[in-house]
Amino acid sequence: MIVGVLVEITSKSLDRIFDYKVPSNLKDKIKIGLRVEVPFGSRTIVGFILEIKNKSDVNNLKEIKAVLDEEVILTDELLELGKYLHKETLASLISCYQVMLPKGYKASIKNKVNPKYHKVYYLNTNVNKTLTTKQQEVIDLFKGKEKIVREELKEFSPAILNTLVKNNILTVKEEELYRLAYDQVTKKEKVLTEEQKKAVTNILATDKTVSLLYGVTGSGKTEVYIDLISKYLAKGLKSIVLVPEISLTPQLIKRFEERFAGRLALLHSALSDGEKYDEYRRIVRGEVDIVIGARSAVFAPLTNLGLIIIDECHSDSYKQDNNPKYNAKEVAIKRAELTKAKVVLGSATPMLEEYARGLKKVYNLVALTKRAGSHNSTLPTVELIDMNKEIKRSKGHFSLPLIEEIKKTIAKGEQVILLLNRRGYSSIVTCSNCGETIKCPNCDITLTYHKASNILRCHYCGYATKYQVTCPKCHQDSLKDLGVGTEKIEEEIYQYIKEATVIRMDVDTTSRKGAHQKIISSFAQGNANILLGTQMVAKGLDFPNVTLVGVINADTSLMLPDFRSSEKTFALLNQVAGRAGRGEKKGRVIFQTFNSDNYAIKFAKENNYLAFYQEEMKIRKLMKYPPYYYIVSLNISSKDKNMALIEAKKCEKVCLKYLDKTIILGPSPAAIFKKQNVYYYQLILKYQHQDNLHEIMEKLVNYYASITKVNLDLDFNPIHL
Repeated sequence: MIVGVLVEITSKSLDRIFDYKVPSNLKDKIKIGLRVEVPFGSRTIVGFILEIKNKSDVNNLKEIKAVLDEEVILTDELLELGKYLHKETLASLISCYQVMLPKGYKASIKNKVNPKYHKVYYLNTNVNKTLTTKQQEVIDLFKGKEKIVREELKEFSPAILNTLVKNNILTVKEEELYRLAYDQVTKKEKVLTEEQKKAVTNILATDKTVSLLYGVTGSGKTEVYIDLISKYLAKGLKSIVLVPEISLTPQLIKRFEERFAGRLALLHSALSDGEKYDEYRRIVRGEVDIVIGARSAVFAPLTNLGLIIIDECHSDSYKQDNNPKYNAKEVAIKRAELTKAKVVLGSATPMLEEYARGLKKVYNLVALTKRAGSHNSTLPTVELIDMNKEIKRSKGHFSLPLIEEIKKTIAKGEQVILLLNRRGYSSIVTCSNCGETIKCPNCDITLTYHKASNILRCHYCGYATKYQVTCPKCHQDSLKDLGVGTEKIEEEIYQYIKEATVIRMDVDTTSRKGAHQKIISSFAQGNANILLGTQMVAKGLDFPNVTLVGVINADTSLMLPDFRSSEKTFALLNQVAGRAGRGEKKGRVIFQTFNSDNYAIKFAKENNYLAFYQEEMKIRKLMKYPPYYYIVSLNISSKDKNMALIEAKKCEKVCLKYLDKTIILGPSPAAIFKKQNVYYYQLILKYQHQDNLHEIMEKLVNYYASITKVNLDLDFNPIHL
């Protein structure tokens, strides 16, 4: 027996299958999709079995050393998805398989994660012996229980338990312990509104693979998801639910836990390696019917898959930044096509491409137009504050009307959410004497000042230095912090609103495990009257007592040099506005802006997605951007600035020569020209029909794979430029 093994080496030149002989003692264990340990040159590495055959073209084959799994890790379906990713992203095949797996399952020995075991006691049927009082207490605990784990018998000494085992009254076994605990209480399902019922019926009836569930904030999309999953479960079919940045949506997970206790697995970055490993084993073993997770959960090895739900489908986080640069939405659609499953994309602000496909009937478009619940289904009223007029009388970064509204809301015992999409204390530190701006020595970016730790930090490479008032250039004590972050806003709240109690939610306050959940629970329990944060506070949160939402600077994402900046601004404002008035009380929203005439801000105020869509589509058509054109971004980088430019010009020449129907922009310095002492140039390709594009890109990728001092990074359909 000979196996073809894809080894754990990401080098493009070794991205192929190597043949190995199977020793007779391992033949019975061999299956496609298992991990094996193999000799490779002078070392031992791990790979995946992709082929089983009787002969090889290679002489003197080495033997595999060990089979590492009992259960198949890469199912036929995942193997097929890996090939699809490899073809679409041009990343190495091994990296396409590695991205599907949690650390404990990746093809690597150094990342080894082991199962955790604990003692479990079972009661034998006939207890004839006379027992001591303590022994009888142990036996009484078994009433209505098949087994009890050692952790539940802490009050009893090992001697008592050992005697019961010795006398054949109890049996003890070592069993695997899953590290993640779930609430086992199932609550009754909610009654759907007529509009929600129609949406469920429509999605079940369509013959299209993809349904776009476009519903205003608070319209009860989650209840539609839950009802759909129930109906698929009744047919014996399983579901995957993808959510953006899962650690930010504990409330949504709680709803699923309450409805599907014991049938759920979680896969996300906030879990420990051991917890991820356990959850994955539960899925592989067929012990769960529903997987909830972030982007990579789209690869969960569920069998009998019927439904993939992608909540907040407009979110950037569904696109992976590093190789393979896949989009989880595209993978979900491909997987659904392979398994005859259905995909539901849900959002109050779908991406323009998705809504366009809905209107053109490529996707099945389903709308939820009303808020669900008992609070008259009214959306909050939104007010714009023109900061050009207010700036002279404002207090810090707060207009007087916003301060007044916050004070009124707190006085009524209600709560406030404030959004500023920038963390830290200030985003720029500059010298008032010579004009020097303090930048990162490794990146072409200003350092952010964090006052609590008195540190200047680069949010790209992590470089940090102590903040001092002396300018490094003119040596005067004249450094000033400009710009604003959440830390500074928190300070200003306490300065101008004495009755405020603030919880801040940003990357700095949520870096510890479980921090998101603690913050959300604390705010829900009324331990603070203001929740201040970055875009984290805009998504998926449901606090019935929040009646006011304030946006400190509605223009933050509008100023980004990116063709999606208006779309991102509209989505963020619309989403955060949707956090207000979700209970019985009416909601109110205030946007502070210096661009009150901008269409993205005006239409967000009016909660008018369709008007925004129509206006933005005109601009996209004029400027030849998606959905009218496809885009490829080529980033050419090197530690040598001149070499990066020379190679970028070479790439441009190749594109000009072979891509006759493609618009080529650049090469130009990337938006952040220097990161971690590496220089970046960018080429942008725009095309509608260019049959040989993939072939030319693959040739460029293969050419640069062998050049060590230059890197070519390709991104098909990038979310950002």
